[in-house]
Amino acid sequence: MDTELSEFERQMRREINAFMDNAQETRRKAATTPPEWPREEKAAKKPPRSKPAGSPRTGHLVKLAVRTRKLEMDTVFEHVSSSISKVEAQLEAEKAARKAGYPIIGYVIETRRL
Repeated sequence: MDTELSEFERQMRREINAFMDNAQETRRKAATTPPEWPREEKAAKKPPRSKPAGSPRTGHLVKLAVRTRKLEMDTVFEHVSSSISKVEAQLEAEKAARKAGYPIIGYVIETRRL
């Protein structure tokens, strides 16, 4: 039993080391060779937009009630998502709120289509 376990551990170590060496080699190749982008001969003219250039075409505006501490008043956090799915937009907004420094997400106040 003991020899089987030690043989299994040795085999796993060999496989992990082989995988890590291969992953490092792949990263090295990706870092040293520049990406090759397809070249367009003529840039196609786009029709003028009805909205300003900075605004998203589709998506949702999600308002969340967030807090930095447990016993604190809720503050409104707004996030504009380009996702057409309501649930995905809410998840994106929650991730953005946590990244912005609000660890406690209370509830969704409003989700509005753009």
